[in-house]
Amino acid sequence: MTLAAYKEKVRELPLVSLFCSCFLPDPSKKQTYKYDADTVDLTWCAISDMEVIELNKRASGHAFEVILKPPSFDVIPDINTSLPQRRDPSLEEIQKRLEAAEERRKYQEAELLKHLQEKREHEREVIQKAIEENNNFIKMAKVKLAQRMELNKENREAHLAAMLERLQEKDKHAEEVRKNKELKEEASR
Repeated sequence: MTLAAYKEKVRELPLVSLFCSCFLPDPSKKQTYKYDADTVDLTWCAISDMEVIELNKRASGHAFEVILKPPSFDVIPDINTSLPQRRDPSLEEIQKRLEAAEERRKYQEAELLKHLQEKREHEREVIQKAIEENNNFIKMAKVKLAQRMELNKENREAHLAAMLERLQEKDKHAEEVRKNKELKEEASR
């Protein structure tokens, strides 16, 4: 980094702008400084120059010392010349401004209504989609419930049929046992 580039960089530092907010664009212009014992108002000062001294070079980088010269109060900007003269607006200009403001208000109102309409339309779509999903869920739940009920009915009928068959087999077996017992009793008599 060159010395001139470093000077420009130092001018951008917030600390330097804290000392004085009005830098001269050309640092080569030298100004004289008048010291007054009164209070110093830094808003009217102009820093004419600064001095940058390179202290020593190190392997890790450069070290500089920045010395700000005392502020100069010779150049006090004239406030009246820097501000443009304000003229009273004519009736036509006021009317044009009012019409432009009315157009802006109407445009903003139209944009707001458009935005609200889009928002309502989106809400309707979301609600419609939720209703459709709910209806689909109800239909699927009814179908699943019907399938479960049918499966339970079939399982119950199968279970009842199996129980009836076992009971009939027990009755047959009991009948056979009775017949065999009666035959044995008759044979033994």
